[in-house]
Amino acid sequence: MTVLLFILGVLFVAVGIALSIALHEVGHLLPAKLFKVRVTQYMVGFGKTLWSKKKGETEYGVKAIPLGGYVSMIGMYPPAKDKTGAASVRQSSTGMFQQLANDARQAEAERLQPGDDNRVFYKLPVFKRMIIMLGGPFVNLVIGVVLLGIVMVGFGSAQPSTTISEVNKCVVSAAQQAETGQTDCLPSDPQAPATAAGILPGDTVTAFDGKPVTDWYELTRWIRDAAGEATPITLERDGQSISTTITPVLSERPVFDDSNELVLDANGDPVMEEVGFVGMGSTQKLVPQPVTDVLPAVGENLQAIAGVVLNLPQRLADVAEAAFSDAPRDPNGPMSVVGVGRIAGEISAMEEIPFEARAASLIGLVGSVNLALFVFNLIPLLPLDGGHVAGALWEAVRRGFAKLFRRPDPGPVDIAKLLPLTYVVAILMMGMGALLIYADIVKPVNIFG
Repeated sequence: MTVLLFILGVLFVAVGIALSIALHEVGHLLPAKLFKVRVTQYMVGFGKTLWSKKKGETEYGVKAIPLGGYVSMIGMYPPAKDKTGAASVRQSSTGMFQQLANDARQAEAERLQPGDDNRVFYKLPVFKRMIIMLGGPFVNLVIGVVLLGIVMVGFGSAQPSTTISEVNKCVVSAAQQAETGQTDCLPSDPQAPATAAGILPGDTVTAFDGKPVTDWYELTRWIRDAAGEATPITLERDGQSISTTITPVLSERPVFDDSNELVLDANGDPVMEEVGFVGMGSTQKLVPQPVTDVLPAVGENLQAIAGVVLNLPQRLADVAEAAFSDAPRDPNGPMSVVGVGRIAGEISAMEEIPFEARAASLIGLVGSVNLALFVFNLIPLLPLDGGHVAGALWEAVRRGFAKLFRRPDPGPVDIAKLLPLTYVVAILMMGMGALLIYADIVKPVNIFG
């Protein structure tokens, strides 16, 4: 049963990512057709075509390698200009890079048909080209917002409840755990106050020191302030109320701020302090959040993803080090679709977690992937969408300055000249994908402990 659930989790995320890619390309396709650009192909995947059907002037299909997709529009490369400034498809050149550009322009010219003069991509106004290229990432953003909204509002965010999930047998300080890696109790370790008080997993704390308990974080603050004090505590067990006394012990524990977030020092390590500790954990429950919390949560997610992208070379170096050494993988670092699928399978196979919590996690995972696709595609390098947007913006700047200083119109930006860089970026992306897939196989990210 566990294996079946694992496979179902992987399939759920795989289908979700495939649909996300397909809809990303629809985000390019629809505005392109709206602006009368002739679209020859709409394909999901790369490599050999598994299925295709031509409708009108566009061939729609699915290819063998499901790692992306594309929409093929005519006129992506403008013709080169000769020495007089007139457009010319063929130019003689002995330079290898120039020849690449010439070959690309020639291939574009051969795709033109009668009546295509005003249906080529490069002749569109800059704002229309930007709408077409931003359409794909925008769809991913919308999908991400909708899915995270479904998770937060429909299912809820995981919050600690006042029901006990586990009770420690002994007290081991955080410093001792860090220094020795100790996880089991030793005869010399003092008994945990929660165990001494007779608290059991499944008990619900209803009162502490005579005060009603409705919030786990509030209870935690009371416990931290009550070190060394014998304090009455009331529990509900199997429908019956049980009263006992608990004495929190002074122990070194991490500091949390008013938002219940871990406080870190300048080196990124948790700040520690000695506070009251009883040795019991909380059961998580899903608490629906207001719609107004969705966009801030999306913003935090995008900020985290952008941080990974901005530091991508270092992050990839860390992944390579982990893959070829004993160093652990960073759970917040990049991973491939293989890693995402593995996490999805693990979530789905956790039968001890309620079904709705697993479903919410899988939906949220697909939503996060879409937000990652949104950010990654905005990188201003060809062949990514952001590269085409950057080219259109540069064209607008050039033409704006030419108009301001009454100079001749410089014409469209010839992105064919950037093909060598495009090939380099594409090769690096394939190398990055191969590294991440290898790392996700030999040293997968461990987020469940």
